[in-house]
Parts: sequence; structure tokens; C-alpha cells
Amino acid sequence: MSSSTTARSDELIFFVNGRKIIEKNADPERMLLSYLRKRLHLTGTKYGCGTGGCGACTVMISTYEPFSKKIQHCSANACLIPICCLYGAAVTTVEGIGSVKSRIHPVQERIAKCHGSQCGFCTPGMVMSIYALLRNHPEPTMEQISEALAGNLCRCTGYRPIIDACKTFCKDLDCCKIRENENCCLDLKENLLLSEKGKEICTKLFATDEFQPWDSTQELIFPPKLLLMAKEQRKRTLVFYGERTTWISPVSLKELLELKAKYPKAPLVVGNTSVGPEIKCKGVFHPVIISPIRVLELNFLNFTSNGLTLGAACSLSLVKDILTSTVSEIPEEKTKVFRALLQQLKTLGGQQIRNIASLGGNIIKQHTTSDLNPILAVSNSLLNLASLAGGTRQISLNEHFSSGFGKAILKPEEILVSLSIPYSKTGEFVAAFRQAQRRENALSIVNAGMRLILDPGTDIIMDFGIFYGNVASTTVCAKKSCQALIGRCWNEQMLEEACKLLLEEVSIPGSAPGGKVEYKRTLIVSFFFKFYLEVLQGLKLMYPHRYCDTIEKRKSIPDVFHNKIPQSSQIYQAVDPEQLSQDPVGRPLMHLAGIKHATGEAIYCDDIRAVEEELFLAIVTSSRPHAKIISIDLSDALKLPGVIDVITVQDIPGTNEFCCINEPESVFANHKVICVGQIICAVVADTDVHAKRAAVKVKITYEALEPVILTIEEAIKNNSFYDPERKLEQGNVDEAFETVDQILEGEIHIGGQEHFYMETQSVLVVPKGEDKEMDVYVSSQHPTFTQELVASVLNVPSSRIMCHVKRVGGGFGGKVTKPAILAAVTAVAANKTGRVVRCILDRGDDMLITGGRHPFLGKYRVGFMNDGRIMALDVRYYSNGGCTADESIVIREINMYKKGNQTHYKQDLDPNNLVKCWNECMEKSSYYIRKTAVDKFNKQNYWKKKGIAIIPLKYSIGFEAMFLNQAAALVHIYMDGSVLVTHGGVELGQGIHTKIMQVASRELKIPTSFIHICETSTVTVPNTRPTAASIGTDINGMAVKNACQTLLKRLQPIMDKNPEGTWKDWVTGAFRQSISLSATGFFRGYDTNMNWDKGEGRPFEYFVYGAACSEVEIDCLTGDHKNIRTDIIMDVGCSLNPAVDIGQIEGAFVQGLGLYTMEELKYSPEGVLYTRGPDQYKIPAVCDIPEQFSVSLLSSSQNPNAIYSSKAVGEPALFLGCSVFFAIKDAVAAARQERGITGTFTFHSPSTAERIRMACVDQFTKMIPWDEPESYVPWAVPVDQSLLSQQIPQEQERFQYAMDPQTDLKRVLSAATPPNTLIIFPEGQERSSLKQEQVCQTLLTLWAGVCDMGPAHGLDE
Repeated sequence: MSSSTTARSDELIFFVNGRKIIEKNADPERMLLSYLRKRLHLTGTKYGCGTGGCGACTVMISTYEPFSKKIQHCSANACLIPICCLYGAAVTTVEGIGSVKSRIHPVQERIAKCHGSQCGFCTPGMVMSIYALLRNHPEPTMEQISEALAGNLCRCTGYRPIIDACKTFCKDLDCCKIRENENCCLDLKENLLLSEKGKEICTKLFATDEFQPWDSTQELIFPPKLLLMAKEQRKRTLVFYGERTTWISPVSLKELLELKAKYPKAPLVVGNTSVGPEIKCKGVFHPVIISPIRVLELNFLNFTSNGLTLGAACSLSLVKDILTSTVSEIPEEKTKVFRALLQQLKTLGGQQIRNIASLGGNIIKQHTTSDLNPILAVSNSLLNLASLAGGTRQISLNEHFSSGFGKAILKPEEILVSLSIPYSKTGEFVAAFRQAQRRENALSIVNAGMRLILDPGTDIIMDFGIFYGNVASTTVCAKKSCQALIGRCWNEQMLEEACKLLLEEVSIPGSAPGGKVEYKRTLIVSFFFKFYLEVLQGLKLMYPHRYCDTIEKRKSIPDVFHNKIPQSSQIYQAVDPEQLSQDPVGRPLMHLAGIKHATGEAIYCDDIRAVEEELFLAIVTSSRPHAKIISIDLSDALKLPGVIDVITVQDIPGTNEFCCINEPESVFANHKVICVGQIICAVVADTDVHAKRAAVKVKITYEALEPVILTIEEAIKNNSFYDPERKLEQGNVDEAFETVDQILEGEIHIGGQEHFYMETQSVLVVPKGEDKEMDVYVSSQHPTFTQELVASVLNVPSSRIMCHVKRVGGGFGGKVTKPAILAAVTAVAANKTGRVVRCILDRGDDMLITGGRHPFLGKYRVGFMNDGRIMALDVRYYSNGGCTADESIVIREINMYKKGNQTHYKQDLDPNNLVKCWNECMEKSSYYIRKTAVDKFNKQNYWKKKGIAIIPLKYSIGFEAMFLNQAAALVHIYMDGSVLVTHGGVELGQGIHTKIMQVASRELKIPTSFIHICETSTVTVPNTRPTAASIGTDINGMAVKNACQTLLKRLQPIMDKNPEGTWKDWVTGAFRQSISLSATGFFRGYDTNMNWDKGEGRPFEYFVYGAACSEVEIDCLTGDHKNIRTDIIMDVGCSLNPAVDIGQIEGAFVQGLGLYTMEELKYSPEGVLYTRGPDQYKIPAVCDIPEQFSVSLLSSSQNPNAIYSSKAVGEPALFLGCSVFFAIKDAVAAARQERGITGTFTFHSPSTAERIRMACVDQFTKMIPWDEPESYVPWAVPVDQSLLSQQIPQEQERFQYAMDPQTDLKRVLSAATPPNTLIIFPEGQERSSLKQEQVCQTLLTLWAGVCDMGPAHGLDE
């Protein structure tokens, strides 16, 4: 049924922020997010992923529920909600609850003032998640806060300040309730305060008494007109005709069955959480969509003597609430199935997804990753089906999946009306299991449901059922295995046989989609073993005398890790009491745009309002890694509605090639492609939807080229390297190796990392209409490079291209060069069409086209004596540098510290602050006490282990090339006394504008309220350097200081003549004396240099030091882990803004935690990126941060090299995330040791659940089948070994040492340490006590440091 030219759509009536909306032409394919942003111009709701995975688009939906006769408020993802399902609903966006123009809401105020906003792009979504929670629970619990935030991602803050803001709404703030070793979070804070006694320190970053009160009675009411519509108007079927799709919304079951009979292929859409992503990501098209959300017969609950019946359209949140209430009222023996379902529901998606996703949809779609289906199937839940022709029938979900026919059981015209879930019986055991990449809001790697009935009074199996998810294309029943075990006793012999049967029946091929095959096989038996232990524990409770000795070493059955709201502390040095009260330097000021972030009024690139006849650009990229382009067929694309043109390399009036770090690169692929995702052409159309549809229709014919290099090993074999290869050598290594007692060889892989900034790559190009001028609005860390590249492709002087950056929604190094390429493509389109062109990348395209933090391979050979002295060391590093050099070619060289505290390039080094950080971290973390407690815990627990690690940090600051460290500024003073400051740094969320304002305030001696910072523009400050390498504030602050001092020097005579005058008086006086009130400032950069021929120089101005101690607990059976505690000490000099600096440290640490423990990039054997969004690529969420999180800034630290003795803070703390990695490795080592596995072992980064589990070698990992590598084609190539294109040159670094026999180990390993670390040994371990494992552990620390840090890689600044 297609859209008819004569048919008229019904009017769609709903409310947005109290305003009535009547849409006469509602398009079923239009999502609420697009409607809000483009039709209503409410841009506070952000696009982050388009699939409901990040929470940036969160809004509140309010509806009148006829079943309960109540108003329901729920958070929801606007990117998933078709506007056609909003009939009779009220939508509230971030603009609707408060604004700087009227009154800000308490949620907005507290998020901002608690410093919960950095780049600010995710902030409106965070605000709306908490706001929706408060509308339902005015005094929420900590658990409710955790649930509310589970569906929201943030890449900047590390979540701690957001949680602090949320805590202010709780009625009672409990402590962490962790009292291990006589310690809890309250003790932690007290200890920290006591340790700082005598120093002037602060522990508060905000004052709660400044917050306006929260009054739930003052909120917007549900629109009375909608209430009347719901209660009084006769309900009728609604039909909406779109450009391609028809949406039908019936009001009765009879109508629904008639429609399903008429359109059997039409999907039923309730929450659109499954159909929506299929349409967006897979290109699925449905001419007719049926929405049953208004059918009351699908929205009900009913308790019977046998159990609970729920309507198929009930949301998962409603199901969760019903089950929660039920288990608290009914005897436990009857609710075991309900409890198992609740366990899975708590982690199934985020709150926004559960609020709109339906129970029926979760079942009928039969996704193999469904966490509910295994439990529903094993419990013999019943599906109540209906059709127009066949009437009603009932089938068992057990039968549905165990038959092996799947969807064939359901007839096309049938619908699921309801689901009946039975009560459990006395003596029945039911359990649910799941393991995912992330504990919350992540699809399962494997899940399971298990149910057992024993013969009363015995341990003989009477009935048994096991279902697994995500091990095949649908939920799998282990029917044969369970039948074979009936009649057997529940004992060790049964366990061994059951595992063998399960592995035979539930067979996973080596090339199975999703990969992780051996891990999945291990989980199959590990989950069963967990169930086996749970049953034994239950039997012991039932028959304590019979089973008292059954589970001797099994008493540590790993429970599911439950998320807890973290407790935290922040310590920093107070400002000097003599400092002027209006001097803001050193004070924890709120982010300059914090309030605007929270109200949604901060403008990002795509928030700029569209102009008439604006066009939209969609990129067409290569699908091959290395191929010749034979032809490009544009005919089908040009035929589609709305398409204006297709831009190719032939449309470039200037040059297609450019150089980046002396390596050639091209804007458009010309003649051949060298990687998957390389830009070939671009479609320009009247809407973004039309442009994207047409882009898919461009047909490109390729001819494969050789070689296709997909691994680092292949690159080495093909000698595919970037030049120059750096070598640092000392002594005769070969001779030294001949004299050693032992030689240790190995390698370590460190995986790459997607930057995952919340705002995708965005550009808007506006032709000015004369002199070939163009305004380019872009989300970039390097506006000057964008200006230069656009000018080059258009063949115009750079002075004709005006590049503007208001703010960037996160960068982390990923927006230095790529935005310029996209801007160049967009500018070519604007030049050709003469119209404004906008290009906003989808998340999937963004991840495909752009680069990330490089994977590394390190190969080492170390020779040492029996007493631990290292005599020879040969190390090679290989970096997966991608198919082009990009900005991240610069890799830190390996430090080789000489006597006299010099680096290997002979730069003086004073490690005093590093030692202070180390000692303070050791003290505040109570390392030795906790290490003893960890060892005790590990002796008492077999299947769960704890680990603890402390890691030091030394991080070099700045660029090696002096010209990259220069900066300029322009400061204007206006007649009313207001000041406009512009500089070359870009606001990425790191608070550079806030700090610059503090600098200007101090220098001009005026309040910050007088100062405004507008944007970063090539118009006001030319030739800017990239805002990267953490030095943005350092260099731009110096330039602003210079400009302000110039102005103050001009004003000084007037101020001296009128000392009692005001600032405005002095400014007016200067103007009347014709004194210029405008000044430029300049900072020429640090005096850095490096002579590679001589291997010496001073490439860095100074170093940042720090230390972190982390403690974790792992589940040895699943590989899951919990971050228990982290203590960080950081030397940031004299902090310009402790709130901003601590926020940057926390955010960097959590991003590093993701790098080293969970984030994985997966590529196909053909080089295609699989992980192209938050559904597949998991960054840390609220559930991942440590339960106890302490950050202290080193007091009494001075840095004369930077502005006001401060230090850079953006990137360094990212490396400290590896303290969690090494704590995990410590826990794994404890597990291996208890199982009799000694010696060194390889443990690659990231330490995912898969790697943890497979490293904890036991009887289950040994019993699974292992495929020969040559026998199958793997689903994915590990990115830490792969390269994505043909020429994928690597960066190779090598150092060799031959050691003097008298050289002590501490000196040797200090020499081997990269610029970011320094190994400090506890007393007594400097020489002979270091054995093979300790040598290996030390080397792994070196890899973790060198393989990540580089100035262009880092966090915001």
C-alpha cells in the first residue's frame, strides 16, 4: 500500500512543551528527533547515534493511560520515535523545562553548577533523563538514579559530576555501604582530610546552598485538551500517508486482525526499537506499518491461579514494575521465574529503551540476543495468538524455540495478543545468565535460561531445560542434552557429562557471526557450572546435613555484579587568602557555557538554523580495501526525488591532493581506493533523507588490487612502513645477549580506540556570493587547516575562506584533519551549486571514515641475569598507522634516562613531583593494607578474584616542533566597558574559554561578567595551530595575557590620574584621548627542538606527573569485572580551575579505562568496520566507573614554564586507565596461580571479559573444542593485529640496550620507560629480587605507556 495522491492523512495532534501541534502531513518515516530539530527548530535535543544507544536525544513523553487512568511520564529516545505514534501525547524537550531567557530548572542548574558538563553535547539528554525520573519519583533513590542514567553516554566527564548533581535530589544520601577492611567511603574521605592536615585544602567543588529548591508541584501539567481527547472523543483508526510509507493505527483488536490479514507482511510497531534500527542501518523498507499502541486488548495484566498474563504491547518498564511489585508480595517459591526475568530486565537496554519497547516485540522478533526469551522458553510460558481467519490459539514458547522452526510456527496474519508466565513450583530451580561487553545497555555475548526440577527429597533430575541465546541465529534449546540427563543424580559425574553433551549439541562454527567463538563455547559450560553450584547451594539450604561438604572450594560462587552509585572525593589546594576576591584564577568556576549546555541553548554546528534552499550532502565511500575504480554509475542516484547533483573529483576547481605531516593524501579517491571508507563522491539533495537514499544508489565497479594487507604481520612482511624509521641504540646488544643467564621473549598487542565524540563530524558551508568568499562553520580542532584545504580545493586565496568554530561536541584528537576533508567536499558542492550546503555524518559513517587511537604491536627480547639484572634489551614497536599518515604520525620516542636525570634525548628532568605523586598515592590508597586484604580475599575465594595495581605517570607536554606551540589573540574593549576576547584555541569541552576568561579577568583586574568570548575564527585570529597536545590553555592563555597587558599598560596613565574611577570611566577616558582599546597578543611558543641525527634535544617544555591505584574484582567463570576503587594523584601545577582540571582528569581516566578494558574495534576479513555505533562499540557508562573514586591535585606544585604556574591536564590521565588493566591482570594471575599455572602469560589490551575469562584457564576452557585457524574464515580480524588498507604503512620504533654488569635494575628500567611513565620500585626490589614475571610485568607497563600517548591522540585540549 503506497501513498495515494487522492488519500488524505488524518491530522496528527500532539503537544510539544505545552504548545499544540497539528500536523496535516505526518510522514511515517519521520522521527521525532528530526521533527523537533528541523520543523520546530528545537535543537537542544541532539543527534548522537540515531539508534537509541547514546541518550543524547532523550525527551520526556507524557500520555494518559486508559488502563490505569493515570498520566505516565517516561524518558524516550527521540531518534527512535516516529511522529505518527505521538497522537494524543505530550512531548517535553530540554527547552520546555527551563531557559536562560526565562528561568532555568533545578535539574539544569545543578548539572551545570556541579560541573557535570564539559563539551555539553550529551548534557540535554542527561537533563531530560533525570527530569523524567523526578516527575515520577520526586525524591529518587540512588538505584533509581543509576537506572535513569544507564541509557546515557558521556565521553568527557567520567560521569562523577553528573552523579553528584543527581544526588542532590535524593532525600537521604547513604554511604557506599562497603565496609571491607573496616573501611567505607565516609572513612575514605575522612582519611583524606586527615592526611592533608595542616595544608590549606578544599574538598568541595560546588555549594549546595546556592541551588534553587526543587518543587515537584510547579512543573508543567499534562495538557487538558489531550486529557479531554483521551476521555471523551470517540476513538477511530488513524491513517497517515507519507512519501513512501503508510502508517495505520487501529483502536481495537478486531481492526488490528483485519489489517494484519490485509497486510500480512506489515510489521507491528509499538516502540520502534527493532524496526527503526533495521530501517536506518540495514535499509529495510516497509510500505505499510501497523501501530497497535492504541489497542487496549494488548495493554493489560491479569493474575490467575497459574501465573501472570501480560498484554503484548506492555512496555518492558511496565513489565519490570509489575514483576518488582509481585515478587515483594508473593511467596518466593512461586516467583523464581519472575526474579530471573527481573534480573535480565534490569540490564536490558537503557531506561529510554525499556520505556517504549514492548514485551511482545521482544519475543516475536526472536533476536538471538534477547535476554528474556531463554527464561520465558525454559519456564514454559505460553503465547496467546490470534488471527482473523484462525481465531485464537495458544502455544508454548518452549515448543516455539525447541522445535527449531522459529518464525514458521507463527502464521503471517497472526499476532501475539498476550503472554502467560507461570508461577514456579516448590523445589524448582530457575536461573538466568548473561554476559555482555558492558554490564548495562549492551547486547549479550551469550545469555541463558535454566530450569530444574528434582525428585522431592532427592537429587535425581525429574525435569530439566536449558536455552541459550546468541549462540545461533535464534534462541537454542539444549533439548537432547537435558533429556539425556533426566534420571541422573545432581553430582560431579553428571556435571562432567552435561558439559560434554552441551558442547556437542550447542555447536558454534568457527566463522559464526559475532566472533568470540571459543569464549562463547566456554560461557556455555561456565553458565551451566554456575547453575550447578546454585542448585547445590539451594540443596544445602534445604538439606544442610546431607550437603554440608559438597561445595568445599565452591563457596565463592560469583554473584552477578550489581551496580552501585559511586562515592567520590576531590581534593585541591585553596587559593592564597591574600588573593583578591574578584580574581578567579585557582577557583572552581563553572564552565563558561555550563548553563547553556544544560538548557540546550548552546549552539553547535548542526544547530545553526537552515536557510532557504539549503542543500544537504551525503558521502559515498569505498567498500573495498584496495582496488582500482573502473566506473562510477550515477544514473540511479540522479533519478531519485530531491537529488540536485553528485559531486566527484572532476568538480574540484583546485587541487585534489594535499599533504598532511609530509605524507600525500587526497580529498576524493581518484582512480583507486586504498581503504574501506575512503570518500569517492558525494550526493547533494534538498533533504538529508533524499541525499542518503541516493548515496546508496551510486554504483561503483572495482577491480581488486594486490596486496591487501589486513594485519600488522602482513605489513611487516610487505615492508609497508612510514618513513622515517626511528632507531635508538646503545652498546652492543648481540654481545650482551651472549653473556646473560636468561632470555625472555614475547609480544603485546594494544587495541585501537574510536574517539567517539558525541557530536559527529559536522560542517556547513555558506557561499557569500561575491569575490569567491565562503563562510565555513565546522566542528574542528584545527580551523586554520580547514581554511587552507578549502582554499586549496577551490583554488582561491585563504583570505576568501572564513572558518568559524563556536564550540565542538568533543574532539579527543579526532577532529584535527578529517573535518577539513569533509569541509573541502562540502565546499566543492557549495561552489558548484551556489547554495548553502550542510554535511552531518551519521554515527556509522563517522566511525567508518575517520580514524582513531592507533593499535600497537610490541615485540621484545630481554636478557637478564639470575639476580634480576637486565643486560640486554631489544624492543620493536609497530603502530597501525592506517592507510594515510593523518595527524597522529607523531609517536613518542622511547625514554632512555641517563645518569643525572636526563631523558634519552638529553633533556633535563626533575622527578621530584613524580615521587611525591607516587608516595601520596601509596599513602592515600592504603596500598599495602589493601594488597594484604586482596591476597586474603583470593585465598578464600576460588571462582572470584581481586587484583590491585598502582601505576605512575610521566607525560611530556607540547609539540616537538616549536612553530606548533605558537598562539595569538585579539582583545577588544568597548565603550561600555565590556571586553571581547578571541584567541586561536577551540572550545572542545576542556574549558579553554573558561580558563581564558579567568586569565583576562586577572590581567585586566575586572570581573568575569565584563568579559565575553565569542568564537574561534580565522577572521579574527589567523594561522592558528591545532587545539591538541593538551597545550591549548598554555599557549593561548599566554597570548591573551600578552594582549591584556598591552591594553592595561595603555590604560595605566589614565587609571593613575583617576584612581577612584571605575573601569568604565577609565575606558571612556582612554577613548577620548584616542588611545587604542584593541590589542593583539602573541606567544611565539616554547623553545623546543629535537635533532634526530644526533638523538638529542629539548622536544618538550615540561612534564606532567601522576599516579593511580586501582582495585578490581573479576568473575573467573564469565570474565566480568567490577571496578571497586581508584585513587588518583595528579600534578597539574597551580590549577587555574580545579573544577575543570579534576573533571578533565576523571574524564580522561574513564576514557582510558575504556581503551584498556572494554573498547574493541572489529573489522571483517575484507577490512570493513563492524563496530559502527554504540550498539556494537561500547564506551564506559555509569555502571563502569569505580565504586570509590578519589582525585587529588598535588599541592604546592609550581611550574614556571606555563601560565600562572599551571600545567596541561587534558590528555595525561588517560594513561592512568591502565591501572585498571594491571589490576585485572593481577586478579587473573591470582586465579592462574591457584590453578597451578605459573610463569609469564600473554594478556593483551583491552582486557575484555573474553580475554579475562580465557586467561583464567580451568577445566572448562580446556574441554571446549578449538578450531584450527586454517579450517575456517573468521568473522572478524582483531584490530590490534590488523590494518585497513593496502598501503598501510606502520610506524616502527626500536630501541636496543646492552647493559653494564654494574648497572642496577632500577636505572635500566627507568631508561626503558617511555615519555609517559617512570617505573618506581618499592624498597628492596631494585636489584636481585625481580624475577621473570616481574620483568615481563614491567615491560607490559612500558607498552601500555608508549602505545597510547601522542599529542594528536589526546583528550579535548
